[in-house]
Amino acid sequence: MGNGVWRYIRRNPALLIGAIMLLALLLFSLVGSAVYDTSKYRPLSVPPGRPPSWADPLTRDTNPWQYPLGTDNQGRDLMAVMIAGTPLTVYIGVLAGGLGILIGTVLAFTSAYFGGWFDSLVRGVVDVGLTIPGLIILILFAVAFRGGLNVTQMALIVAALAWLGPTRTIRSQVLTLRERSWVQVARLSGMSSVGIIFKELLPNLLPYLGASLVGSVTAAIFASIGLEALGLGPIDSPTLGMTIYWVIYYSALLHGMWWWFGPPIAIIILLFVGLFSVSAGLDEVANPRLRRTV
Repeated sequence: MGNGVWRYIRRNPALLIGAIMLLALLLFSLVGSAVYDTSKYRPLSVPPGRPPSWADPLTRDTNPWQYPLGTDNQGRDLMAVMIAGTPLTVYIGVLAGGLGILIGTVLAFTSAYFGGWFDSLVRGVVDVGLTIPGLIILILFAVAFRGGLNVTQMALIVAALAWLGPTRTIRSQVLTLRERSWVQVARLSGMSSVGIIFKELLPNLLPYLGASLVGSVTAAIFASIGLEALGLGPIDSPTLGMTIYWVIYYSALLHGMWWWFGPPIAIIILLFVGLFSVSAGLDEVANPRLRRTV
C-alpha cells in the first residue's frame, strides 16, 4: 500500500504540493493563535506605522521580534492581523463555496435526471444568471447589507451567485452518466430514481465534485477579497481583503510601507497557489484522460 501511495504521489505532485501549502497556512494560524497575542489585531493596540522590529533602528538591537511584521497606521500588529485574518478569509471561501456546490449539486442532479419543466426552469435561470456580470450583483448585495456586515453575511452574499457555475457543469456530467448502460440496468432492475442517484450516479461523480468544491472555494475567496478591497466587506474584521482595503485607503504603497501590503499579498498568493494545485491534482483524479502512468 505504501509503495502504491508513493507511486501515485510521484505522478500527481500537484496534489501534494498544494496540500503542503494549505497545511502550512493552517499551522500558521493554529500555532500562531496559540503562541502569539492575536488581540493586537484591534486598532490602537500598538504604536502605529512602525516597520518590523528587526528592520526598525529603534528596536532592532533591543527587541527585534516585538513586531515581526510591523504595525499599520491604525495601530494594529500585522502579525496578529495575519494570524486572525487568514482563517476568516478561508472561512468565507469554504462557507460560500460549500453552499454553492451543495445547491448546485442538488439542482443539477434533480433537473438533469428527472428533466421536464423543472430542468427547463433551472437551465433558464442558470443561463440568464451567468450572462449578468457577477461583480455588479455582488456589489449591490454588499451595499444593501453595508451596515453591520459580518463575516458570515459576507460569505452568504458571495454564495448568492456561487451555485450558478457548479449547477451548469454538474448538470452536464449527470446528463452524460444517466445514459450509461449500467444506469439503464439499474433502472430496469427496479431501483428507484433516488437510489440510482445516490448509489450509482453520485459515487461516480465524487472525485469531480471534490475538484469542483476546491474550485468553488477558490472563486469565493477571490470574490470576497475583491469586494473587501472595494470597502464592501466587514470593516471590523481583520480579513485579508479588508487588510488590502486599508492598504489602499492609507496609500501604504505610496508611503513605502512595504511591511503593510507585503504579508497579505504573500498569504493570498500562497493560498491561491495551494488551492490551484489541489484542484489540479483532484482534477487528474476525476478525469481519466489526465491521468499519467509512471
